[in-house]
Amino acid sequence: MTGTAMFLAVCFSIIGAVVGFFLRKKLIEGNQENVEAQGRKIIENALQEGEQVKKESLLQAKEEAYKIKQEVEREIKVSRQEIKDEQRRVDRKLNEVQEDLDELKRKRESLKTTEQQLVRRDEKTSKREKELAGLIEDQRYKLEKISGIGRDEAKQQLMESIESEARMDAAKRLNRIENEMKLEADRKGKNILALAISRYAGDYVADKTVSMVPLPNDEMKGRIIGREGRNIRAIEAATGIDIIIDDTPEAVILSGFNPVRREIARLALIQLISDGRIHPARIEEVVAKVTGELEVEIKEAGEQATFDVAAHGMHVDLINLIGRLKYRTSYGQNILQHSLEVAFLCGVMAAELGLDVKKAKRAGLLHDVGKAVDHEVEGSHAIIGRDLAKKFGEADDIVYAIGAHHEDQPPKSVLDILVQSADALSGARPGARKEMLQSYVKRLEDLEKIANEFQGVEKSYAIQAGRDLRIIVDSQKIHDEEATILSRDIAKNIEEQLTYPGQIRVTVIRETRAVEYAK
Repeated sequence: MTGTAMFLAVCFSIIGAVVGFFLRKKLIEGNQENVEAQGRKIIENALQEGEQVKKESLLQAKEEAYKIKQEVEREIKVSRQEIKDEQRRVDRKLNEVQEDLDELKRKRESLKTTEQQLVRRDEKTSKREKELAGLIEDQRYKLEKISGIGRDEAKQQLMESIESEARMDAAKRLNRIENEMKLEADRKGKNILALAISRYAGDYVADKTVSMVPLPNDEMKGRIIGREGRNIRAIEAATGIDIIIDDTPEAVILSGFNPVRREIARLALIQLISDGRIHPARIEEVVAKVTGELEVEIKEAGEQATFDVAAHGMHVDLINLIGRLKYRTSYGQNILQHSLEVAFLCGVMAAELGLDVKKAKRAGLLHDVGKAVDHEVEGSHAIIGRDLAKKFGEADDIVYAIGAHHEDQPPKSVLDILVQSADALSGARPGARKEMLQSYVKRLEDLEKIANEFQGVEKSYAIQAGRDLRIIVDSQKIHDEEATILSRDIAKNIEEQLTYPGQIRVTVIRETRAVEYAK
């Protein structure tokens, strides 16, 4: 502020000088003496005003300096007060820490005293344990002397007795539990399968229950969805298949367990995309057209299959069901191709045995026909196929062979055994269900190796292409009740150690042979 006052004073001085100059010039031109007098008076007034402004500026500067000084002093006072408060808090914390240290010191001394007491108690306890061990040893020596049996031998006898009783009791309880569980097995099994299907999202379900339709561009997804989703709802309602539109680039996914409906949805969607006209009316028209074309294709596939195995005179509905197997897979194997393989294998074996080749081929072709509708009808596909064959007028022996090929009913004729054997050969041969020869052979070896590791097993045989494991045990080492436990233990080890398609039946065989020679 002092510098501003000085600047103002200088400015006024300069202004006065300039005014004086002009006045002087005017006075020279006119009345020079009066002008000079007036100029001096003006200059004096200007100087007085400048001096007054300077004084006022200095006074204002002093007042502001005083205010700043008071503000600084007030802030210093507040800071000093805060420092004092902080000092008091620090002092309180130090006092608390000191009190905690004192308390810890007291506790440490108390713990030290307690530790000393515990050491003395441990010494007394150890002394008493030694005395007790000595008394027990004396009593044991006296008991061994009285009984005439050593400690280890008595322990071994006791363990063997307890183990034998426990195993017998476990086997009895296991048989009782199995009998009880058979009553609930069907209902619980269906619930478990339904739960597993709803929760399982592995590679097999993803590969076998979805189809992918490529799109020319991602803009087509919006056209498939339609305004407020009307197009996608129309497609799902017409086909019964869920359409999944996600972040997958230039593709939509069709999801459903019915392979025929999924194929209809796939073909219809491809036609709609290529045509470009996608609206509910057009969707119904295309789905109806594709359904008709696919039914024709299914019928042709069934007729071709029956022609290949010379199964003439078959009911047209049964032919259509065979054609539907073209879109059905099991463990990665196409069911129609599998049925043809079984038919040809049945024919070859029937020819070798001198049986009716045509009847054997017919039974082989129809053995899995139930899989064409097993997602629509409740029950085993073998029983469903049996009922369908009977409904459409097939011979009784063929009907029975279809129902017995998975032992849902006991086999009664050679034809039943032929269908079982051909089905096992076609399903379990190397490469049929995405299995390499090396892994196939190794699985058979591993099955026998797992069985041979158990005590009491004399021989083991992996038969039926690894679907059946027969185990012969020593009747002197394994009792009837223990055979049940052994079969369960072996099956559990197989489940934990091996990966295989379908299921493996473990059969433990125990027999007693009495041999005598006539001399």
